[in-house]
Amino acid sequence: MTDALPTLTRVHRARLLQVWRSAGWPSQDVVELDLLAAGLLSRQADRDGRETLRLTDAGIAWLAEARRRHRRAETPHDRLGDRVTAMLQASGRIVWRELSLRAVAEVVAPPANPLPLWDDLAPAEPAARSVWRMARPDVFSVRQTTVEDYLHPMVHEVKASRADLLSDLRHAGKRQSYQWLCSECHYVFPAGIAEPQEIPEAFGVWLLHGDLNSGRLECARPARHVACKLPFAVWMALARAAPEPAQDEPQGWLGDPRPD
Repeated sequence: MTDALPTLTRVHRARLLQVWRSAGWPSQDVVELDLLAAGLLSRQADRDGRETLRLTDAGIAWLAEARRRHRRAETPHDRLGDRVTAMLQASGRIVWRELSLRAVAEVVAPPANPLPLWDDLAPAEPAARSVWRMARPDVFSVRQTTVEDYLHPMVHEVKASRADLLSDLRHAGKRQSYQWLCSECHYVFPAGIAEPQEIPEAFGVWLLHGDLNSGRLECARPARHVACKLPFAVWMALARAAPEPAQDEPQGWLGDPRPD
């Protein structure tokens, strides 16, 4: 049984938390199968034959130890990202972390053609060329809506130190790739490491006042809003990635009620 435990991932940890905080309705997917096989979950049936899941003693011990390891391994950048994630989820948004998205970083204008000697020999105008790069936004989020025009995708770039922030600001292509992916782009950093006027005007600025665990997040400057529709490739990337589990939705895994 213990040989299976090292193969478990953060996805399994998140599922254990969801079962712990819910009524334990089964999902019957491969994540649940792994946890049952590892002895961290057990199945229980009521007198009407309805099956639910419960954490075993081994599951509770493994989850507690995994949470301790996770907290010890977190960097200041990770903890600030957690704060931003919780803030966005509290406002009703779906959040992803550590995505890799292909984005346009720059549009290169075509070279000017020399004047032709005769009109009928004029060369065809070359088209503008897009320069692509892999963008890795720290926090990417959309509204919970079924209307595409209301998605309002946003990127929040988290910077825990001035050196990290200045390094990011030196790369215009990196910033442009963030903007290509969303309607609004924000920088989030502790108060005191930079002033809002040091950040390009198109970007919003969020400041953390106080410590990383209990400090207050303040919007020092709103971001410029532009209309943005997610490209198909971004939709596919979101479909393949798991959003961050909300920590304040204990009812989220109870399932839809069924009529008697």
